[in-house]
Amino acid sequence: MKKGIILLFATVVILLFGVQCTFLEQQFNRTFKKETYILDLEGIKNRGFIRAAVDNNSTGYYIYRGRRMGYEYELLRDLAKRLGVQLNLVLVSDIDKAFEYLNDGRVDLIAMNLEKSPVREGKATFTQALGKISTVLVSSETTPATKSWQDLESDTIFVRQGAVYKSQLCKIKDSLQVSFTVIESPLHEETLIDQVVKGEIRYTIADQNIAQANATYYEGLNISWKVTESEEVSWVVRDNSPKLLGEVNTWLEDKQKKFIPMLYAKYFLNSKNSYFRSTSPFSSLVGNRISEYDELILKGAEELGWDWRLLASLVYKESRFDTSATSYAGAQGLLQLMPVTLERFGVENPNDPFQSLMGGVRYLRYLDKFWMERVPETNERIKFILASYNIGHGHVEDAWRLTLKYGGNTQSWKEVAGFLELKSDPEYYRDPIVRSGFAKGHLAVNYVKDIMNIFESYKALVQP
Repeated sequence: MKKGIILLFATVVILLFGVQCTFLEQQFNRTFKKETYILDLEGIKNRGFIRAAVDNNSTGYYIYRGRRMGYEYELLRDLAKRLGVQLNLVLVSDIDKAFEYLNDGRVDLIAMNLEKSPVREGKATFTQALGKISTVLVSSETTPATKSWQDLESDTIFVRQGAVYKSQLCKIKDSLQVSFTVIESPLHEETLIDQVVKGEIRYTIADQNIAQANATYYEGLNISWKVTESEEVSWVVRDNSPKLLGEVNTWLEDKQKKFIPMLYAKYFLNSKNSYFRSTSPFSSLVGNRISEYDELILKGAEELGWDWRLLASLVYKESRFDTSATSYAGAQGLLQLMPVTLERFGVENPNDPFQSLMGGVRYLRYLDKFWMERVPETNERIKFILASYNIGHGHVEDAWRLTLKYGGNTQSWKEVAGFLELKSDPEYYRDPIVRSGFAKGHLAVNYVKDIMNIFESYKALVQP
């Protein structure tokens, strides 16, 4: 009887604590399970920008003479315009990491030419195809041409980690019983192609379009042996972004007949374009210069205490680095100063790059001093300065006063920018505290956004 009671008690305790343990484990997992990031089309539009993961290569996204270029970049710029949002690009060379960024919410879209695979489809949703691309073996002219897979017996092929190349080659090895070695590398396809050209490795694999682009400026590159026939490639969105997916697919349908083929020819079939972007010192692919005036810009940035790439972004926005540029309103020089401002800040010859730039720098220093006490934090103050440079500090000061009147944070550019946009509304520009009257403030707000986006691109692609 006693043993029975003890056994019953022990059973109850085990069952009780077993249930509790299971319950607690479930609660623990529920509490600490990583939440899926949720932001679909409406949320992206409300935020005002779309984030896209792109590859930094000779065709996808790069800087050439200060201008942002690339096949994926131009496609994404057109998509962002369709959505009515700004474009923020995130450089990700690791494909697996791009999927992590997508599901973590660090990007909304992966804009890489990706083939479908069961593993990838388990992580996210593929858009409609942008086109078809085959995979090719890349070797140099010093390596005997490949005529069959048996020619690669006992050889080694280096492939980019995270790409589908390894699985493609493994299928070939298994089906044909060929014994070659496949080694995954963290390096990009184009870096591996560079190693092939230098003779450091014998073989690599690349998508045909990337191989073709490289073959236009690397003489003797052999890309004739196909690993796979043409397969569809797509972009990728999160599973919980069906409205974004639908909008991207509709946009792709509209662009398939003319726009996408035109861009493809520009970046993959134009040998002159490929040559200049891959040899110019003003290309982020091979050099670290933005313009021929980098040294002047660096000197000006030192006087301002700015990152020189930020000042370069402003110069690009104003004049595209053209010393003879003149706006419809009469603004001149690298930093497009109006005649009265040129005279005020000592610029006698606006076509002289040194005078023009340093005159603009003196004006920026004046604006910096104007906003210093009101906006002490440097990164916020820079946005006030840029807006003032574009529309005049009187209009920005009006927005600052409106922000103060309505209880906003006058040291936050985001809040002041909101009132600057309202300066086209009579209810606000007729307010007694507004001294400079009507203004198309939204243009200045977009101006600041554009420059900061260019700056982010320069930071990502050009060394400080």
